[in-house]
Amino acid sequence: MSFTLAGPAGYQEEIRKSRFHCLAAPIGSEAEAAAFLAAHRDASAGHNCWAWKLGAQYRFSDDGEPGGTAGRPILAAIEGQGMDRVAVLVSRWFGGIKLGTGGLARAYGGCAAKCLQDAARIELVPSSRVAFACTFAEHALFKARVLALGASVEEEVYGADGVSLVLSLPTSRLDEMQRLLTDLSRGRAVLQRLDD
Repeated sequence: MSFTLAGPAGYQEEIRKSRFHCLAAPIGSEAEAAAFLAAHRDASAGHNCWAWKLGAQYRFSDDGEPGGTAGRPILAAIEGQGMDRVAVLVSRWFGGIKLGTGGLARAYGGCAAKCLQDAARIELVPSSRVAFACTFAEHALFKARVLALGASVEEEVYGADGVSLVLSLPTSRLDEMQRLLTDLSRGRAVLQRLDD
């Protein structure tokens, strides 16, 4: 089971006189991650270290800290909290006391983990894109029933013979959806998976 953030989150702490400020946000694409990081980098900070995870894709940066002491621990915190589709930025203002490589890794990873622990989260439910067509007379009933299954309508196209719908549906409800369409249309409506 994986989660994403319900919205932006923040956390701040001081470790041996260095100030660490963490910001995290949900993302839907690599471009959104880049935009979040660019918008929240603090030019006054000595280091703006970050990591993001989006499914199997991930990136991280130590931003001048010793290799492996910032970006990778932030990514480990994201994965350790069971998060996905999340970007995390940790800015550090040096306080005059060196933390060493182990101390830096604990500080960056710990700050990111605390930020994500305290944040409101949403469970990510695997979904599938599906499509089907129905007559105008069936449209209102079909739409009400598929929405009741947890589907969301992505596209509705009205043609000469009826309506074509493209939906996002929890994958676990695909069989139930096919049975529903078959029953309501007496076998005429066929569910097509679009993401195979």
